[in-house]
Amino acid sequence: MERVILIKYGELTTKKGNRNFFIQVLEQRIQEALQDVSFHIQKDLSRMLLFVKDADLEKAIEKLSCVFGIHAFTVATIVASQKDAILEEVYQLVKEESFKTFKVEVKRSDKKFPISSMEFARDLGAHLLKNLKEKKVDVHHPDLFISVEIREKQTFIYTHSYAGLGGYPVGVQGVGLLMLSGGIDSPVAGYLAQKRGIKLEAVYFEALPHTSIEAREKVISLARILAKYQNEIKLHVVPFTKIQEEIYKKGKKEYTITIMRRMMYRIMEALCKKQHAKCFINGESIGQVASQTLSSMEVINQVTSLPVIRPVACLDKLEIMEIARKIGTYETSILPYEDCCTVFVPKHPIINPTKEACMEIEDALDFEKILEEVIQNTFVIKVNSQKEKEFENLL
Repeated sequence: MERVILIKYGELTTKKGNRNFFIQVLEQRIQEALQDVSFHIQKDLSRMLLFVKDADLEKAIEKLSCVFGIHAFTVATIVASQKDAILEEVYQLVKEESFKTFKVEVKRSDKKFPISSMEFARDLGAHLLKNLKEKKVDVHHPDLFISVEIREKQTFIYTHSYAGLGGYPVGVQGVGLLMLSGGIDSPVAGYLAQKRGIKLEAVYFEALPHTSIEAREKVISLARILAKYQNEIKLHVVPFTKIQEEIYKKGKKEYTITIMRRMMYRIMEALCKKQHAKCFINGESIGQVASQTLSSMEVINQVTSLPVIRPVACLDKLEIMEIARKIGTYETSILPYEDCCTVFVPKHPIINPTKEACMEIEDALDFEKILEEVIQNTFVIKVNSQKEKEFENLL
């Protein structure tokens, strides 16, 4: 008896002419995820077969649950495509299972097999009813679902399926930079961007001494959670203190956050060009705070020509929190360490800023020189899903 992990592509099968590319990237992501597992892969345009030693099976299942691009996967038993061999193997597989009702589904891709799918499903059902007393067939709500896929040389039999993450393999859309704060929203935005095939690098705006080293560690922890979906994330730490203090001293208080966000967007565009990223991503949700009204977004967006992706823009806070709990970022996000956005929030931030007022304030700042200095002093922390593999280096 040989077992194999059978991987189903789902959305990738809609890609038609580009399907080979998507499957190739998925294979690369699987190889990265299973780098400490001994395995080999066989693939075609509809399925991928992952041959893993039984000792590594549980580890492989756990790792595959974090790979985008997989619709579902199952552990299947392989037998020869012969009637008696299939009947006996199905019986051996299910006789130790705990169930009262069952359903058999047969898919016959090998049309040379002498029995039709529906007829062989009936034969299998009759064989189990004869040999397993007190079991019944239930085609609508069975306790146990038995799948049999008959191919030319071999047949796959499985009873349990694992849900995959779906989406596209990370990397098929290129690189995007995530504005990663310590809050609830931005890690969720990063996760959803990864699901659409964007490989993340993260950017953290740091305002020492107004923010703490603990706040940076919090962001590193969030990046580490996101890194398990792509193995490693570069975290760009931007020393934002000087520009924030200039804005606070020389600008209008109600415009502090608006101007600060415009400066952040300018830095994000520069870093995107430097890292060959195609977009940047943030956790803005329409109307959630003053800088996230449509009027504010319009004025802030005017300083960049790059696409700004806002995956949680149309989700409410409860929906975002639900995803944060699901992916494991929520408990870290609510730790009480302030980020640079919360430290300088004015009492009454403007919700309908104008471009003219922003430009008047920015004309009073020597911001281009400061921004150049900030970008030059930005450094990188390479964050791995396994903490002991992380290290720092200069950008």
